[in-house]
Amino acid sequence: MPHVERRRYDVAKRAIDVTVSAVGLVVSAPVQLVTAAVVLAAHGRPVLFRQPRPGRDGVVFELVKFRTMRRPDAAHVTDADRLTSVGRFLRSTSLDELPTLWNVLKGDMSLVGPRPLLVEYLPRYSPEQARRHEVRPGVTGLAQVSGRNGVAWEDKFALDVEYVDTRSLTLDLVILARTVCCVVKRQGISGGGEATMSVFMGSPAVRVGDDVA
Repeated sequence: MPHVERRRYDVAKRAIDVTVSAVGLVVSAPVQLVTAAVVLAAHGRPVLFRQPRPGRDGVVFELVKFRTMRRPDAAHVTDADRLTSVGRFLRSTSLDELPTLWNVLKGDMSLVGPRPLLVEYLPRYSPEQARRHEVRPGVTGLAQVSGRNGVAWEDKFALDVEYVDTRSLTLDLVILARTVCCVVKRQGISGGGEATMSVFMGSPAVRVGDDVA
């Protein structure tokens, strides 16, 4: 899709995001109330997890999800230790993501786009990888339906940039349909032995003149 057409689609996409997220928040309200009660019983307060994440053009917003981990303490330090059985279920079914529809409604996020990662990753991206921030981050995205947390960081970012360059209504519908399949099959929840995904420390630098095996 040419650049101008992608920009036009972005306008239409925002209208779709507002409509779907508003309806989704209303329809999912009973499920969210039950989920909130379960999280409160399992984890205590707060029920919601809030964290700053970079959005479009790197502008930081507050991401909202249901909490899936215990508070860190002497016995539960790592993410794997802190992630509870309730949290695993919420993540595997993506129920923890339901409050994120509020981020979509506000315009922080879109239904489909590169996932918003940690603010501390911003200086670690290569210029090409940083292009993932040319669009609003998504609740789901091309990388998520291509392996979710089971995809290596470099491959994940390549898929994010591919989405930026090829985004369209057809692609978004395909990603949403594949997302449903991934959630039903509970695929790619963890990566490389981690509770979620390993920390991104930056891609290895490739020096000019180095031999490539």
